[in-house]
Amino acid sequence: MKYLIILNDAPYGSERSYNGLRLAGTLAKQEDTTLSIFLMGDAAACAVAAQTTPNGYYNIERMLKGLAAKDVRIGICGSCMDARGIKPAYIAQGTRRSSLDELTQWTMEADKVLMF
Repeated sequence: MKYLIILNDAPYGSERSYNGLRLAGTLAKQEDTTLSIFLMGDAAACAVAAQTTPNGYYNIERMLKGLAAKDVRIGICGSCMDARGIKPAYIAQGTRRSSLDELTQWTMEADKVLMF
């Protein structure tokens, strides 16, 4: 089964992106599952590198890196990056600048699309 998860919220402040990535983590463990994650709007900040959070608090960058290590595709809306001043040199390992065209392709390929 092919899943696409689209995140729209900032990495911290609400728990929507965190919960979407928690679900992604469990989906990535399932056999015969392909997973893609697309970050748009304020969720583009989820991919900013060098996030420092208090001990015992979740870290969105670390969650994304763990998913990328499991061959999850992670795209970041390029227009959203530009609007927030996020340069490609500032994004986490395993994530990459993407586009609405690629999101369209991923959506067409997916069996299920989940939005947070």
